[in-house]
Amino acid sequence: MITDKEILVLYYSQHGATRQMAQLIARGAEQVAGVRARLRTVPKVSTVCETTEPGIPDSGAPYVELRDLEECIGLALGSPTRFGNMASAMKYFWDGTGGLWMNHTLVGKPAALFTSTGTMHGGQESTLLSMMLPLLHHGMVIVGLPYSEAELSATQSGGTPYGASHVASLTNDRPISEAEKKLCLALGRRLAEAALKLAA
Repeated sequence: MITDKEILVLYYSQHGATRQMAQLIARGAEQVAGVRARLRTVPKVSTVCETTEPGIPDSGAPYVELRDLEECIGLALGSPTRFGNMASAMKYFWDGTGGLWMNHTLVGKPAALFTSTGTMHGGQESTLLSMMLPLLHHGMVIVGLPYSEAELSATQSGGTPYGASHVASLTNDRPISEAEKKLCLALGRRLAEAALKLAA
């Protein structure tokens, strides 16, 4: 029996837009034969030491475990922008992956990135670049969006060659545009295709 290989779609989302993007990217990955997506998230980081998150989220994807990274053939990583950088919850998770780094667990696996911001110039590209840094230290191969994707040249909202993006507005009520949706799907497909080739 042949089992599908898995793409890990790991995200942090506070208002839901990044979660919706993760779902679209997962759908795009699963359009590639032989690939299944595994959705995971990270818990919030609290400034109150006594506050803890439940072991299982009340809704949405389960929390990520290091074995999710070990078992995947590729990674899509998403976070909202926090002053041009990834959210602290996502950074906190990656700060705890030293054991995987020591064992070269992620070396040679492809990774793609996605983000959501409140404004058009709210740091989309710098956030995507900031998320690349730990992945490059882990030896991952970065997969972006080429300009052969027509929406990348035509979008009036999100979308960058560094990864998929969305402009949610300051009140987080702007839906994901058609161009943003197509770019999320394309990124998922591109990542899955690259992952299969590299895994072979």
